[in-house]
Amino acid sequence: MKILKKTVLGAFILATSLSAEVTNIEVTPAFINNTKLKIIDIRTQGEWIETGIVRGAYTITFFDERGNYNIDAFLEKLNTVVDKDEKFALICRTGSRTGMISNFLGKKLNYHVVNLKGGIMKLFKEGFKPEFYAPNKK
Repeated sequence: MKILKKTVLGAFILATSLSAEVTNIEVTPAFINNTKLKIIDIRTQGEWIETGIVRGAYTITFFDERGNYNIDAFLEKLNTVVDKDEKFALICRTGSRTGMISNFLGKKLNYHVVNLKGGIMKLFKEGFKPEFYAPNKK
């Protein structure tokens, strides 16, 4: 019985150490300007056109304008940008969508995700200047 308990405990510790993580941080212009992480902007194309994007961000829509989503299509695009064990950040308009998606990606699919709380609107309030979005760029 002791051996079984130790085996189960060891397997649990190993599984926990191998699982991915979700980190939630308040986004700031300083973070954006100094990060080495890839940033995935999950907003819609209409939002990118309206406000611009973070320089160098990868634009991969999760929810469409009607709130619909296709997880397989999103993951297919995401996996062309990041490796499963690579830490990356998600940004949206206010942080609501990225909160949900970060938890799903990190806790269910074992990605290493940084949720940028406050989104692009928080950046704008702090004086951040976005880059013009060119639809054919990425």
